[in-house]
Amino acid sequence: MAPSFLSFVPLYGIYLRRCFATSGLTSQFIDIDDHTTIHLWAPNPDHQTPQQQKPALLLLHGFGPSAMWQWRRQAQFFSPHFHVYVPDLVFFGDSTTKSKERSEVFQAVSMGKLMEKLQVKKYHVMGTSYGGFVAYHMAKLWPEKVEKVVIASSGVNMRKADNMELLQRANVENVEDIMLPETATQLRTLTRLAISRRFTMVPDFFWKDVVNQLYSENRNEKLQLLKGITLLAGDDSCKLPPLQQDVLIVWGDKDQIFPLKMAHELEELIGKKTRLEIIQNTSHVPQIENSTQFNNIVKNFLCGSS
Repeated sequence: MAPSFLSFVPLYGIYLRRCFATSGLTSQFIDIDDHTTIHLWAPNPDHQTPQQQKPALLLLHGFGPSAMWQWRRQAQFFSPHFHVYVPDLVFFGDSTTKSKERSEVFQAVSMGKLMEKLQVKKYHVMGTSYGGFVAYHMAKLWPEKVEKVVIASSGVNMRKADNMELLQRANVENVEDIMLPETATQLRTLTRLAISRRFTMVPDFFWKDVVNQLYSENRNEKLQLLKGITLLAGDDSCKLPPLQQDVLIVWGDKDQIFPLKMAHELEELIGKKTRLEIIQNTSHVPQIENSTQFNNIVKNFLCGSS
């Protein structure tokens, strides 16, 4: 591992926290029940006045580092237009629980409790990758609270056959070798699948440092979360209950985690009020690779009429 004074991670973490703070968000801890504490970035309730009423937007991150590392550009872009809430899902970042539950349904229920504790009565929800699974369940559980839904790069319609194809593309035996890298080689594989650009010149000590500082915490619990995903359907068909809300699906055309064909199928499955937007020359994280186009697509959807 690189010496601490050479480590990129803590230095960039300081920058990220400053970006969230200058966007009007504060780091908060909310006990949603006797078992679970959620860390999030959210507007400071002491600084809000009736003249500052804006719609609420909940951002749900994917597997990987905490929310701060995945939603920086969206927090900055959407904060002038929305009250933005950016939680760490349970076992990511500083969110913890004593509960034994390990499913995306549990994550959805936890996020619903969080918004109730924050006294947010109605809100839009946007989830990327694993966060899209959580967003789907929130929309299904609380159609009276969740208004519009954005699902980004999220194989909510994933079958076991899709999972096997992903393992073949990555040339690994287990999904945790992709989503929970323990070595520089495994993180290189994840990056190759998730990002359209190549990082061939990045040295191994950098990848090892990222693995140690961003992927090692709560590894066993995150492995249980992967195994606890309830939406994984059979090989033959995907019976996905449709949503009542207006839904926007956003996808990168070069996504190798969830290939583009899954986006087209999801558009057909998830409901009549659904539309698909494809961002060219991006992979699994279009919100990072082309944040300008991604943000404008989402803003137009959220601010437009139904």
